[in-house]
Amino acid sequence: MHTTASRYRLSSERSFDRPAAGLAARMLILLVALVATGALLQPPAASAGDLTLEECIRAALANNPNAGAAALRVEAARATITQAKSAYYPLFLLSGDYRFSDNPTQAFMMQLNQRNLNMSDPGFNPNDPSSTDNLRLSLGLKYSLYDRGMRSTESSVAELGKDATVEQLAAVQNELVYQVTRGYYSVLQVQDLVAVQEETVASLKENLRVAAERYRAGSAVKTDVLNLEVRLAQAREDLIRARNGVQLAVASLNTAIGQELVTATGLLPSAQQNDLPMPAMPDIAVIENRPELRAAVDRTLIRQQETRGSRSGYYPQVNAYGSYDVDTGDLDNFEGSYVVGVMAEWEFFDGFRTSGSVTRAEKQWRAAQQDEKDLRNQLTLELRRAHIQVSESHQRLEVTRKSVESAKEALRITRVRYSEGAANITELLTAQVGVTASQSRSVSAFYDYLIALSNLERSQGILVTRYVGGQ
Repeated sequence: MHTTASRYRLSSERSFDRPAAGLAARMLILLVALVATGALLQPPAASAGDLTLEECIRAALANNPNAGAAALRVEAARATITQAKSAYYPLFLLSGDYRFSDNPTQAFMMQLNQRNLNMSDPGFNPNDPSSTDNLRLSLGLKYSLYDRGMRSTESSVAELGKDATVEQLAAVQNELVYQVTRGYYSVLQVQDLVAVQEETVASLKENLRVAAERYRAGSAVKTDVLNLEVRLAQAREDLIRARNGVQLAVASLNTAIGQELVTATGLLPSAQQNDLPMPAMPDIAVIENRPELRAAVDRTLIRQQETRGSRSGYYPQVNAYGSYDVDTGDLDNFEGSYVVGVMAEWEFFDGFRTSGSVTRAEKQWRAAQQDEKDLRNQLTLELRRAHIQVSESHQRLEVTRKSVESAKEALRITRVRYSEGAANITELLTAQVGVTASQSRSVSAFYDYLIALSNLERSQGILVTRYVGGQ
């Protein structure tokens, strides 16, 4: 906003310093003033270079389709709980039925329900009734008095299913935070590698200038110039690849975020600290915080509940029922009646269906236990591997930082010696390659360390708790 106001002020001063150019010039000045005033009243737009890692993560949690789908599955699981608990309530049914028949049984029962059956009528013949119609409206009630524990089993399974789905959402978010963090640092990494290549190109240009001057002075051969021109062309080719790598890294990061948020120059650079900590190996028990493992535990409990539910087939069930009915044949006189009762059922032989269901449920429960055990082993290995990667990248970082200083000093000395004729072109090219390689390794080691740290936190299941509240 200050820049816009300054431009307007300078423009106005220049305009008034000149002689009046008529009404058109004054109208133009007024229009510029109005536009500038409107710009000042507008809220400042977010700078593309102000995106932080946390902002990218927040955007990904809100826009990534995988996270969105996982969140919808949680809502669906909560609806399943409501569906399961509905079995604890009575079931009411409202129905209507219209019939027209001269069937002896049907006609007799319809007249009887209408309370207008006259068996003393001389024309009464139960074997040859006249056509009779009947409209019945019914209000029914069903309620399970004893369902062999099926309601409690289904409710428990639904609750555990919801818990497992919540943990799966947390697992998706935990992985997503890591992917965005890795993508964020990957963009910064390739941007720094571009800077390394640009520095290499500039250094080779200087080497080429020195070699050309020596060649013109007769103290160097033509092949020195040619070798440096070839190496400069290779460096420019590497620079093109590095710049394209920035575009690819940005595209990958935007894919993880779920929207086109980041540009090639849209991230805040990371300050490369000299003293970076080396975290200690976490306690193995920390893997119990992993949402994947908690979801596996819930799935094992679901299988256990399903095993218990399958055994209910060995027991009877008791249901209460009732209905209130009104019947009419002329839509005028409605006659009411009711029925209530209790019914018990026991399938004492079902062709071994229940025993097969129990066996299948038990085996699935045991399999879930084995899956849980295998996952715990895999997460333990993942945690140890993540710590080893952090240790490796930390050691590399310390080594490469020292090598960069040595390589730059070696290049400086070799360049001076070459300009004085004390070193040949091979030594100069070797020194230049050493600087480029050392700088590239140092950049890679720094961002590999930051990515490894995030991976270590992911393997502990703590990334999601940092950015996401309770589900």
